[in-house]
Amino acid sequence: MHLFLNALAASAGGGLTYIRNVLPQLAATPDLRATVAVNSTLRNEFSVGSGVDFLGLDVPPARRFWYEQATLPGLIRRSRADVLVSAGNFSIRRSPVPQILLSRNSIYISADYYRDLLLRHEYRMWLETRLRSILAKRSVYWADATVAPSQAFADELRRWTGVPIVAIHHGFGRESFACDSSPLSTEIQDKLVAAQGSIKLLFVSHYNYYRNFETLIRALPLLRSALKQRPVRLLLTCQLAAGKNPGAYHPEGAAALIRSLGVSDMVVELGAIPYPQLHRIYAAADVYVTPAYTETFAHPLLEAMSSEVPVIASDLAVHREICGPAALYFERFSPQDLAARVMQLVQSPEMRQSMIAAGLKRSSEFSWSAHVAQILALSQTLISAKGAPPTT
Repeated sequence: MHLFLNALAASAGGGLTYIRNVLPQLAATPDLRATVAVNSTLRNEFSVGSGVDFLGLDVPPARRFWYEQATLPGLIRRSRADVLVSAGNFSIRRSPVPQILLSRNSIYISADYYRDLLLRHEYRMWLETRLRSILAKRSVYWADATVAPSQAFADELRRWTGVPIVAIHHGFGRESFACDSSPLSTEIQDKLVAAQGSIKLLFVSHYNYYRNFETLIRALPLLRSALKQRPVRLLLTCQLAAGKNPGAYHPEGAAALIRSLGVSDMVVELGAIPYPQLHRIYAAADVYVTPAYTETFAHPLLEAMSSEVPVIASDLAVHREICGPAALYFERFSPQDLAARVMQLVQSPEMRQSMIAAGLKRSSEFSWSAHVAQILALSQTLISAKGAPPTT
């Protein structure tokens, strides 16, 4: 089988995590050839050996959709691929081969997200997201099959489009995630040392609106008041300053909220951490917290559980599907409920140990090899349905 993977949308966050982990699995699959289209600026990030060919393309984000529609079909034909996997939420309208769409962006169908944008007076972003949602919905119709990374999100997509959606969990590999031994920068190490002796909450994310940073920030003064015996520090893998995060989100409001609540001393902005070193940040944390109000999978949940860090997550169907009984859950817009869950965990060493054990077990149930095997099985089904064997 010859698979063409369109990864032009992978630039940061979950999209880049996905490509990093899938490519070695493709390279290790017998009788499989893969051609991968990536942005040329990221080409050097991937080194997976034989069996995977790269097309490094210079495509600005603003032109990506139109490039995919007008130019990519010709590249796919010339590659003589058997099947296309579109990994960036949008499919090609007239794909020359059977096409699998990987859909993993929930903001297009999140009422909370649209409400949030209006409250922030982000009217242009609201309109742009509405327009993209139209293309995202059409993409589901254009694809031969659409895959969601969780059953909860698959159900949402099915209700939105009326089209059957295949749920295939993303994978995880503890050994590969924690294999890098290079040290953290001196600056990051100094920040972690300064936080020693405190209860360290960790949230791994670039700043964006749907991650709901503000609810987490509003919980900090409640925790300071309730946990007077030990200081609390919130470790963030981003910086709350203009121009320091991917996308068009404005973190200045979150920074102003921190100042107005008087919790600047509780927030440690580590900045972006290289993915191979991320396991060292988890190792320094006591609790992983995610207040996101919409989600499709959330790799950091698995990263935290595999790192023996108990998880406190907003009460979303996706979070419950991924963590099950290995996490505590809170109402997604309630800083009071979030703070109560943190206090519940901190005050019960027995609960903490039980959650760590459950988290290790749960994270081990996810596998990138199983994910890729299911994608390839679906690919073979689509190829067979066209009545032609894959090329050799």
